[in-house]
Amino acid sequence: MADSVEIHGGPSPEDVAHKLLYAVAWSENIDLDGWAKTDRKWILDTYAECLLTVKDPAARMAAKAASPPKPDKP
Repeated sequence: MADSVEIHGGPSPEDVAHKLLYAVAWSENIDLDGWAKTDRKWILDTYAECLLTVKDPAARMAAKAASPPKPDKP
């Protein structure tokens, strides 16, 4: 099985990651276009995770397993 699939004329990985960023933001009740904006770190970290997920899903899972768990929000 191939590690990646290239579709000529299709969206770039960056385009897909950008759309995924908006889907994640929506699922977390974050409005990237409206008044209730999030901080820069969340946007950059989430976009980087989305791009990694699109380009190399196995590497994202390995990185997530290696990172310490985040504490729950109060």
